[in-house]
Amino acid sequence: MIKYFITRLLLLIPMVLLVNFLVFLALEITPGDPVSAMFSPEMIAFVSEAEMEALRDNLGLNDPFIFRYLKWLGRFLKGDMGYSMITGMPIKDIIYSLLPATIRLALAALLISTIMGLLFGIICSVKQNTWMDYFFSVFGVIGVSVPEFFIGIISIMVFAINLRWLPAQGRTDIGLNAIQSLRFLILPALSLGFLLTAALTRYTRNSMLDVLNKNYVKTARAKGLPEWKVYFKHAFRNSLMPISVLICVRLPMIISGAVIIEQVFGYAGIGTRLLNAVNNNDYQLVLVIIFMMAVVSLFASMLIDIITAMLDPRVRIGAGLNGGR
Repeated sequence: MIKYFITRLLLLIPMVLLVNFLVFLALEITPGDPVSAMFSPEMIAFVSEAEMEALRDNLGLNDPFIFRYLKWLGRFLKGDMGYSMITGMPIKDIIYSLLPATIRLALAALLISTIMGLLFGIICSVKQNTWMDYFFSVFGVIGVSVPEFFIGIISIMVFAINLRWLPAQGRTDIGLNAIQSLRFLILPALSLGFLLTAALTRYTRNSMLDVLNKNYVKTARAKGLPEWKVYFKHAFRNSLMPISVLICVRLPMIISGAVIIEQVFGYAGIGTRLLNAVNNNDYQLVLVIIFMMAVVSLFASMLIDIITAMLDPRVRIGAGLNGGR
C-alpha cells in the first residue's frame, strides 16, 4: 500500500507542472491588458503610451512567454508568489488572509452534505417504496438540477429576510466568538452543500439497495442477525466504495462552487477575490488562485485512487501487475 501511495504521489508531480503551464498559457492568450487595468478611467487619460510601455517593461510583460513562465515558476517554487498588479500587495498575504475562510466554508459544506446525504440515503434504502423514499428521491432530483446560486438566493429570502434567523451577507471575525461568527457560515455552507447532499442521497440509496440484494446479505438474514446489523455491518460497509469515490469527486466542485456562493453571500474568501481579480485583469493573482484550485482537483483524484485501493485490494494488485509488465 505504501508503494502504491508513493507511486501515485510521484505521478502527481508532472501533472501539477503540466497544469501549471496550461494555466499560465491560458492567461497569456486571454484578451486584456493588466497595465491598463492598474489605472482608473480618469487617470489613464493622463498616462502616455511611452509610460505604459515602460511600466510593461518593468513588470516583465514584454519578455518572451517561455522566459516569463520559467521566471515565474522559479520564484513560485521558492515561495515567492509575486504581487498583485492592482493593489501591489504580496499575493502570499492575500492568500493567507482569505484562504482560511474558504477552507472553513468548503469543509463545513462537505461535512454537512456527507452526514445528511448518508443519513437520507440509508433511510431511503431501509424505507424503500414508502413516502420517505419518494420524498428524498424527489429531493435528490431537485438538488442535482438546481444551481448553487439559486439555492443561495432562496436561502437568503427565507432564512435571512423573512424569518430573520441568520445574517444575509458578510463575514467578520472581529469582536466575535466562535459561536457568533458561525452564524455567518451556516447559510453559505448549507447552500454550497445542498448539491452534494442530493447527489450523495441518490448514490447511497442505489448502492445500499444493490448490496442488499447480494447473496451474503440474504445469508446474514437467514442466520437470524438483527436488521440493524444487516444494514450497517454488511450492507453499508460494503457499499462505501462508490460513496467515498463520489465524495472525493465532489471535493473540487465544492471548491469551485465556493466562488459563486461567496459572491452571493458577500463572503470574503478566495472565491470573491478571484472574481475581482478576473474583472480587473490581475493576472498574477488569477494565476495563483486557479493553479491552487487545479492542484486541489489533482489531489482529489489521487485521493480517489488511494481510497479505492484501500477498499478494494484488487486495485493494488492490478497496479503491481501492470507495473511489472
